[in-house]
Amino acid sequence: MKRDEARGKTVETLELEHARKVLAEQPFSVLLGTRLTAFGDGSAELELDIRTELLQQYGFVHGGVLGYAADNTLTFAAGSVLGPRLITAGYTIDYLRPATGILLRARAEVVRAGRTLAVCRCDVSTVDAEGRETLCAVAQGTIAMA
Repeated sequence: MKRDEARGKTVETLELEHARKVLAEQPFSVLLGTRLTAFGDGSAELELDIRTELLQQYGFVHGGVLGYAADNTLTFAAGSVLGPRLITAGYTIDYLRPATGILLRARAEVVRAGRTLAVCRCDVSTVDAEGRETLCAVAQGTIAMA
């Protein structure tokens, strides 16, 4: 717990290890092999290895996987500000280019947080075998306290 002096109340915050435990409690995240690599101060980063089972018929990462990565990362970023009991109220995603590579990385940050809602944005990128990162989707979402 930490005291939010600006709002005059106590806000429950998650530390990285606790946030990783929350991720580990999500069966779908476990199925995908998602890792929480950064968390705190209004931001979060998730990664997952790109493997054949996550591709669509043209060999690109399935849009549903990109949507999952954006949604979950938006919520973790909000959780670093609002606390752990959150749910996505809505999000939009724009696919910029086909996602190919060996790693999918999503980075989100809080744009503005109120008492019960946070608006966040997320960049979803792929990383190739040489370590080059390519932006493939952008998302914005509203995350609400449950």
